[in-house]
Amino acid sequence: MPRVRANKEDLWMPPRTYRGRSAFEFKPRNGGTIRLCDITSTQSQVWAAYEALINDRRDEDAFAGLTERFFSSADFFELSVETQKDYRKYSIKVLSVFGQLPPDKIRPEHIRKYMDKRGLKSRTQANREKAFISRVFRWGYERGMVKGNPTKGVKQFKEVARDRYITNAEYAALYSVSPAIVQVAMELAYLCCARQADVLEMKKGQLIEEGILIKQSKTSVAQIKAWSPRLEAAIKAGAGLPLKKGMSSLYVIHQPSGSKYTRDGFNSRWLKAKQDAKAAFPDVDFDFTFHDLKAKGISDLSGTLYEKQAISGHKNVEQTARYDRKIAVVPVVGGQKI
Repeated sequence: MPRVRANKEDLWMPPRTYRGRSAFEFKPRNGGTIRLCDITSTQSQVWAAYEALINDRRDEDAFAGLTERFFSSADFFELSVETQKDYRKYSIKVLSVFGQLPPDKIRPEHIRKYMDKRGLKSRTQANREKAFISRVFRWGYERGMVKGNPTKGVKQFKEVARDRYITNAEYAALYSVSPAIVQVAMELAYLCCARQADVLEMKKGQLIEEGILIKQSKTSVAQIKAWSPRLEAAIKAGAGLPLKKGMSSLYVIHQPSGSKYTRDGFNSRWLKAKQDAKAAFPDVDFDFTFHDLKAKGISDLSGTLYEKQAISGHKNVEQTARYDRKIAVVPVVGGQKI
């Protein structure tokens, strides 16, 4: 994991890059210093010099080298932290198969064979890993490093859309045995129809007079979630989360140290809460995910699909429709109102 920089103004810099007296310098892991460019260079020039250096230091004849160059690029560091983690995770399986092959030797039939074999265990993961391979090849193609993208024309597995609706009873059962950190996160995700990432990233500075200002990490749509008594209660509960003596936090949901919860750190709390709920309520099925809380929120909204879209922040009504999971109650023959 990269070290946190002391100077916030240097957060834009490439990994292991620092300001020297007269130049920007790269410090390899094994020691030493390599001059990148003059200290007066622009940010784009520093990144260009960095990528040129990294390209020279990688094995250009293997897909593993192309992947490493992508991981060291400005494009990669512009992705969200969670997407970066996912890509690195996907690369483990992909590189175990394609890592030592020259990129231009990888053909569509190889991708298809990989997909079919990987799909025996998980079709969803096969699709995600194919998308990762495509992203690396697209990046390389745009820079003249490869001749094409072998994933083009390779069909993905059809994924069954989730239709799990969390009932009020299931929600209440889980909430009743969960620790405060999970309770607050559940309420924010449900009431604000928010993604986990937006809940964990929520800062106290987003709490304004009109409500909670949320700019969705996926769609970039900004909205103010208006205050309601229940939302105010959730924020009040968040303010009561424990903090070590002398510590403060910028985040609504925070660890005792004041720092935010990572996805993995929070998910361990979430899974433990579901295990406790299963033990306390053996007859209730808790097979839902945290993301299903957003779907419950959208499903429980009143109004038409278009009205729900406006509240959810989706860019089109088709996205909203995938989250609207409550089964409609319709009349039987002879039971219609005239």
